[in-house]
Amino acid sequence: MPLFEYVCDDCYCEFEMLVGPSEKPRCPKCESTKLEKLMSAASGRVASGSALPMASACPPPEAGPCSPHCCRLPG
Repeated sequence: MPLFEYVCDDCYCEFEMLVGPSEKPRCPKCESTKLEKLMSAASGRVASGSALPMASACPPPEAGPCSPHCCRLPG
């Protein structure tokens, strides 16, 4: 099962969840199914065993916010 990151549109809780193909994820805090899937940062392993980042979680500033709950938007 793949691991996905979500943010709840109702309570703004951010969480990760293993989701099977027939499962409908729910917020662990408020049980809402109104969720937005977040873009995850990928990583790989190098021979020494340290993580090598392959992508950042946020797009470059000139691309605009990555979601309605982007960390670069004023809170």
